[in-house]
Amino acid sequence: MSDSIKVAIIISSTRKPRVGDSVAKFVKAVIEEHDTLGKIALSLVDVADYGLPVYDEAVIPAMVPAQAQFAHEHSKAWSAKIADFSGYVFVTPEYNWGIPGALKNAIDYLYHEWQGKPVLIVSYGVHGGSFASDSLKQTLEGMKLIVCLTRVMLPFSGGRGPELFAAINGGVLGDETKASWSADKKMTIITGYEELKKQLIAADGSEPDGVEPTA
Repeated sequence: MSDSIKVAIIISSTRKPRVGDSVAKFVKAVIEEHDTLGKIALSLVDVADYGLPVYDEAVIPAMVPAQAQFAHEHSKAWSAKIADFSGYVFVTPEYNWGIPGALKNAIDYLYHEWQGKPVLIVSYGVHGGSFASDSLKQTLEGMKLIVCLTRVMLPFSGGRGPELFAAINGGVLGDETKASWSADKKMTIITGYEELKKQLIAADGSEPDGVEPTA
């Protein structure tokens, strides 16, 4: 395996306040605690940092770079960032039975940068964000990404209770929710990550750690 394979954990909510950054950090911590060898380099990538307007280029993403180029700096910066990774973990909330508009817009900005790469979907919401997960899966598979079979769905503890409202109104990931996820969802996160890692190793053209290549 190469020295490191880069994976982006994408924070998909751009709302203020938001809890998405805390959810992404929780997922990252679970993976890093599990995978201590450091062969996969995880980085948080925040859609909000790129200030992407509703798509405003004069060319369609599928034409870039072979037939056309992006004109705007925000497009160039987003393209360069995403192209730098071999795989992705999307961490998305569920808004009105689907993914956030900002996430769909960010995905639609690019085409070739995404294609053929593996992706793990992590959703969160009142019931774990299952509709957002399904919607995102359909979009990413249509764009020729390799979506992991395991999809992680993280519900807030207590449903429509204090933990949910703390997340919505204050951007606070509550202790009860974190404890619940640690007890009930950690292994699902690890299972999904191992599926992602297997795809990454295969794409890297090398053997998993501890496996001798055949002559």
